[in-house]
Amino acid sequence: MKTQQLPSDEHIVLNRLLDPISRRLTPASARALAELRMDPVDQERVAELAEKCNEGELTAKERSEYAAYVKAGDIISILQSKARRFLKSRKS
Repeated sequence: MKTQQLPSDEHIVLNRLLDPISRRLTPASARALAELRMDPVDQERVAELAEKCNEGELTAKERSEYAAYVKAGDIISILQSKARRFLKSRKS
């Protein structure tokens, strides 16, 4: 999935807002989150939207849909990072 770089302020805010979730992780939930992958149907749709975006052919509705995928991907990525750190800290 092609993602845009989050502005640093946005990343900081998302990271802070997602902290309460990461504090409730268990080893099992952290593993499940770290292993989470996008559904193939959604992967295909994101690839289609990314291609149209690169060609400058997105409609307003598609641009909104693509932005939603990117934002969701950013949030999931932060949560997965927190889950991996949690699991790493448990091994120490």
